[in-house]
Amino acid sequence: MAYTSNAQTHTALNPLALIAGFFRAIGRGMVKMAEANSRVIRARAMIDMSDEELAARGIKREDVVKHVFGDIMYL
Repeated sequence: MAYTSNAQTHTALNPLALIAGFFRAIGRGMVKMAEANSRVIRARAMIDMSDEELAARGIKREDVVKHVFGDIMYL
């Protein structure tokens, strides 16, 4: 025989935890937006290439970020 209970524990609301949770959610959303950026995806794909594949494109591994973001940032 199994017993179930609908008992709920009542804990006091912690306003600091609520505020921290709010900002944590915003931070996670911003990280997801940044990671979904097409340039970040392109840079990751190029970093995953072998040195030979990069050389065929005329790019050195240390120049991948400069190649991808160079037109919008001074690097």
